[in-house]
Amino acid sequence: MKRRDLLAFGTAATLPALLPGLAQAQGNWPAQPVRLVVPFAAGGPTDVPARLIADELSKALPQRFVVENRTGAGVVVGSDAVAKAPKDGYTALYTTIAHAALREIFPSLPFDPIKDFTPVALTGVIPMLLMVNKDLPVNSLQELIDLFKKNPGKYDYASTGNGAALHLASELFLKQAGDLKVNHVPYRGSAAAMPDLLNGSVVMMLDVANNAMPFATRGEVKGLAISSAERLPQLANIPTFNEAGVPGYEAYTWHMVFLPAGTPEPIVNQLNQVINKVMAMDTVKARLSDLTMQTRSDTTPASTAKFLNDEIVKWTEVIRSAGIRAN
Repeated sequence: MKRRDLLAFGTAATLPALLPGLAQAQGNWPAQPVRLVVPFAAGGPTDVPARLIADELSKALPQRFVVENRTGAGVVVGSDAVAKAPKDGYTALYTTIAHAALREIFPSLPFDPIKDFTPVALTGVIPMLLMVNKDLPVNSLQELIDLFKKNPGKYDYASTGNGAALHLASELFLKQAGDLKVNHVPYRGSAAAMPDLLNGSVVMMLDVANNAMPFATRGEVKGLAISSAERLPQLANIPTFNEAGVPGYEAYTWHMVFLPAGTPEPIVNQLNQVINKVMAMDTVKARLSDLTMQTRSDTTPASTAKFLNDEIVKWTEVIRSAGIRAN
């Protein structure tokens, strides 16, 4: 996304008009800028939505939300910085499904992904697209499953890294489709994996829809299934996994805001409320829809915590079944 697009985002609407009395209700918070730590690189698929949301939060509240990219050891370095931050509401974490897998994948962590954080709000989910090399002799998900069943261990699939969301989603598919035997080849991100999918070195890859969509629409790969419960409007001709022959399969990467555990409940609730108002804005929903994010604007800290717990249970089972560990 170009810088001018980021600067222009949201100028058509002002949030304070939607939030009568919020500034008075929140007491002295925030009395200084709030750090929004993103444990991913600047300009990536997590950083861009975080900056859009931070910009609107800055307009809604008396102080700015400043995005700080803290990368390292996957999401561990950035998450650890928030876990150890003062419990005063001035340091928050904007992270993804990776948080749900941390405890199981890493045998030793400098923080507890559950006990050291308070879930504040779920901002949205992003479905994934299953792609195959365009020369692979299949044209549907069921044909792909049949091919894998007839040739156990013959083919390779790509992911964006060992234990990453797309690796977990791929293993869930292989398990639910009948414990298919396909070799995992991890790459350092989808940009590194895509050339090998295009040349046939690997035959399959799941990627977030926003990354995968250009390749599918240009016919450079075959898009066989979308991982959401409903079809994606931008790829309306591609069926869901459920429609294509894997009943009950559903997988997303998601975005969530956390505060350090022990942050006063009024601050947690106030931040939740303003995030929900931001996510309900038409301009925000439209911009994030362009990034294939399905936004959420009705979550509470309690519902966010339940969503996280359900995700931890779901992906822990996948991690254990596949024997996934950090490199």
